[in-house]
Amino acid sequence: MGGVTDDVLLEVVNIYLDNAYGGDKWHTLVHVCRRWRNVAFASPRRLDLRLRCTYTRSVREMLDIWPELPIIIDEYRFCSQEEAEGSNNIIDALELNDRVSSIRLLGVSISELERVVTVLKDPFPALTHLILWSDDEMAPVISDSFLGGSAPRLQHLSLNRIPFPALPKLPLSATDLVALGLRNIPHSGYISPEAMVACLSALTRLESLFLGFRSPRPRLSREKPPPTRTILPSLTHFDFKGVSEYLGDLVARIDTPSLKSIEITFFNQLVFDILQLPSFLCRTEKFAVLDGAKVFFEDDSIRVKFSSRIGTTLMLQISCSQLDWQLSSIAQVCNSSLSTLSTLERLDLVNLYDPYDTDLQLAPDDMENIQWLELLHPFPNVKNLHLPAQVTSCIAPALQELTGERVIEVLPALQNIFFNELDDGPEPVPAAIWDFGAARQLSGCPVDVHRRRWDSRRGTWVVIESTTQ
Repeated sequence: MGGVTDDVLLEVVNIYLDNAYGGDKWHTLVHVCRRWRNVAFASPRRLDLRLRCTYTRSVREMLDIWPELPIIIDEYRFCSQEEAEGSNNIIDALELNDRVSSIRLLGVSISELERVVTVLKDPFPALTHLILWSDDEMAPVISDSFLGGSAPRLQHLSLNRIPFPALPKLPLSATDLVALGLRNIPHSGYISPEAMVACLSALTRLESLFLGFRSPRPRLSREKPPPTRTILPSLTHFDFKGVSEYLGDLVARIDTPSLKSIEITFFNQLVFDILQLPSFLCRTEKFAVLDGAKVFFEDDSIRVKFSSRIGTTLMLQISCSQLDWQLSSIAQVCNSSLSTLSTLERLDLVNLYDPYDTDLQLAPDDMENIQWLELLHPFPNVKNLHLPAQVTSCIAPALQELTGERVIEVLPALQNIFFNELDDGPEPVPAAIWDFGAARQLSGCPVDVHRRRWDSRRGTWVVIESTTQ
């Protein structure tokens, strides 16, 4: 490659590193020849050259081999007894705080986390990413001295099961933060909605926020929202897990004009107090055009995902295992909080498991039909209803109970029902779907019913019988 200039060679190296796999992929290149090594080490920032430290790799030894490059610390579960000596490598690397650019430690034990947190009291001026995930129940509290009170380059912060009540002070030194994730927050790390909003108000570049509590917290006194709200101009994704009262207090205090994606998980409650949610959604123009919804039945929760043609998504999930609780809870949430449902035209009811698993018993025998009807009430403008075989056998008897004037009591704008048959053919129960279609024809609000079968050659469901045929 004698005729190739250093600039061209640098571009070749850059393309290779962009497409190669592994944190140490640049090691191979610098061993090709002296010229390649010189070109790479002359542009370490452009090529993103970094020393990767784990419990099996001594950073001290790497310092004797490689030039002064940024250090990344990346380890999963370095807390077993036989790895105790290796964990010292992590601490040694952390002590080089002026060169550490990224820290990713998952599965950290209490003893190891205490050592890490102690070192993290020093300033880390080059740090851009910090991920600390603990699996223990009693993780140490991160104090006010976190990162020496200075994190000028920090962009991504993610903590799991680690209390950080001093978070509201972080924005004073981490104004470049673009992603903040606080998962499984224990009671010792509780931050009130008011304090959280005060923290977020200074993070004008924040694009992604994950806020999740490990368990419900007893209801505290609630302050009235201020007359003006805090604007989070860059936030595009918001993920929340907790009680409805906290979410209501939070969204009443913020505006998110750029928001595209929301994921909300509620702990099981008798009453969901989220009257502030529809106002919050209406203040974000993108959530006024939701046109489709999918309801997923899971063994420990129920969730409904709303979407639009422009890519906006809203996911609501409620943690509970009993199907009757799932249906009543999601119906309550949708009825009380989502005025945007008026734009929905398609509704899919989806099984959690393999959608072709015909052995799944979705509903107990004593399930009341009214609970299935309550699930449909929040969707008055849905035109197309899609049902897997198992859900069809559950919901068909409920629809069959709607006779006379009551036949348009739910889904009054409905035009089509698509239901999938079982692998061994239709059962007697789905016949009630045909009866419902016939009743709607007589009501003046006709609904066409379509039975579908899985076509393995095409890899899709195809209509094999329809009232329009």
